Amino acid sequence: MTGPVIGVLGASGAVGRAAVRELRALGHTGLRLGGRTVATLRAVAEEEPAGHDETVWADADAPDGLRAFTEGCDIVLNCVGPTYRLRATVASAALAAAAHCVDVAGDDPAAEDLLQAGDPARDGRTVVLSAGALPGLSSLLPRWLAGQGLDGASALTAYCGGLETCSPTVAHDLMLSLTSGGADGAAYGEALAAVRGGRRVPRALRTAEDTEHRSFPGRVALQPYLSQESERLASVLGLDRLDWYNVHPGPAVRALLNQLPGRLAAGGDPAEPAGRLILAADLDLAGRKPWYVMDFELSGTASGRPATAGLTLRAASSYRLTAAVGALAVDAVLRAGVPAGVHFACDVLDPDAVVRHLREGNVADLRLTGAAAGADRVEEGVL
Repeated sequence: MTGPVIGVLGASGAVGRAAVRELRALGHTGLRLGGRTVATLRAVAEEEPAGHDETVWADADAPDGLRAFTEGCDIVLNCVGPTYRLRATVASAALAAAAHCVDVAGDDPAAEDLLQAGDPARDGRTVVLSAGALPGLSSLLPRWLAGQGLDGASALTAYCGGLETCSPTVAHDLMLSLTSGGADGAAYGEALAAVRGGRRVPRALRTAEDTEHRSFPGRVALQPYLSQESERLASVLGLDRLDWYNVHPGPAVRALLNQLPGRLAAGGDPAEPAGRLILAADLDLAGRKPWYVMDFELSGTASGRPATAGLTLRAASSYRLTAAVGALAVDAVLRAGVPAGVHFACDVLDPDAVVRHLREGNVADLRLTGAAAGADRVEEGVL
């Protein structure tokens, strides 16, 4: 018997290639690899000695090619972007082909489009969005942390960023996220905003252009940014306060980011600063090993007393983190672990299973502090 047909769109990219490896590690074979460069796809396919994967030319901007790729798939894992331009394009094509879909990005804009077109649950289909590092782990890990030694949580401070190459998808998405992309065309999030009293408060925080943080090597810039995902997280955990900082360690990237608001406000072509961002990231990385860090600290109570629980994730690549979450989401859907309908990955994936996979698969190192460290030691002793 043959297994389900899993289509990986963007299989030759940084995330897609890593996702193919993650899916194989989870026991899935006979993948359909899609992308615009056939030679590169073949190289990815040849990484599997058994040679059961097929390669198909596919372009998310070409409806006919996308239709041909999704036809016959049981589920499609979308690893291409930019997210805020494609929105639900790939998910809609998958649903039209009677397939499920997992998107490593596809935040609120995609959900909005899909639900306006009709809930896929009517046809027994499942779409999982934001199945990546950020968005994705950025909400799932704090939810998991809240259950590690705390009775309840009231505040979260988060720092996420790293030193690595910047893919064209990431660069273009950053440009678009600063101007549009959220529900009903609103901005995806708001710079300098934070949660106070359980609601969004504009200009509650300030950017630190050149500072230090215990979890990040060297000098960094800390840029406050409250996304819609973070607002949902605050609501789910019942937080009174939430401060979120995007961390930029490279000086060339920091300098360019300082210029972006003015450039985009002037109405220039976002492709130009996106290209410069890719080059700036390469300049900052020259001669250094890439790394990525997510640092969370929850404040609340433990045994009725004030307490904190911290989690610091360190990985060699945010792209592999995204690939791991996307592959786990595909696996969960195929195992009927996710109900039909449109979901965000943080709402439907098992946090314990994700954390276990990150650890056991050597995807990332997770260190716990405060009340969480004690809870983790107890759990390890039980196991």
